[in-house]
Amino acid sequence: MAFCAIPAIDIKKGSCVRLKQGEMRDATIYSTDPVQMAKRWISQNATRLHVVDLDGAFSGNQKNFVSISRILQECRNKLSIQVGGGIRDLQTIKKLIELGASYVVIGTAAIKNPIFLKKACSTFPGKIIVSIDGRDGKVATDGWSKTTDLDVIKMAKSIDKLDVKNILYTDISRDGMQVGINITSTLRLAEAVTIPVIASGGLSSAAEIDELAALHDKGVDGVILGKALYEGNICLEKVYAKLKKGSNNKC
Repeated sequence: MAFCAIPAIDIKKGSCVRLKQGEMRDATIYSTDPVQMAKRWISQNATRLHVVDLDGAFSGNQKNFVSISRILQECRNKLSIQVGGGIRDLQTIKKLIELGASYVVIGTAAIKNPIFLKKACSTFPGKIIVSIDGRDGKVATDGWSKTTDLDVIKMAKSIDKLDVKNILYTDISRDGMQVGINITSTLRLAEAVTIPVIASGGLSSAAEIDELAALHDKGVDGVILGKALYEGNICLEKVYAKLKKGSNNKC
């Protein structure tokens, strides 16, 4: 499997936004039409999208299902789509996969309800991504509004034998800040488990994508592209052209 650069589409009240350090009060709106944003990244050669219901992540129930279902229905035949935010039950996972989601991202429920996570992984093998969001090395939940005493690496090791597609690791303190992704912590996590890790939080340049791609054989599978992409600091077409030289496989 190739290293993958994955544009993020974070949806709040029907609009495509970016937050700073997960603060819902500090949101920048980039589009009022998430479907058109998805098509924009597809036109720039994206092969995978990361779609998040931000309202759902905070509330525990999907709030932007209409927008997400439209993205899946109109774009599912063009690339892989992973969906997260407020997913707490098997029925929601089933519904999203039937609509065309390639993968479903489970965050808070994976931390609070390990039995549910095991059932999800066994019912939908290879379709589950576990999101582990860290604040000072500790796992955060409920849309990052709560920080637990659970160590990030300890949490990752506890799920290492499950049929999980990826661990999505986010350094909350850097998310949306464009201060540079936490490559050291990402690598430490990737080396601690057998599940491939996707890096997220703070990406600021294409050079960092190159650094992460060089760690692919150490278990770093990809990176989420957020604010740096939306602010024009990263050219998606150039990123994919460069990555394609290293592999002919789609992610």
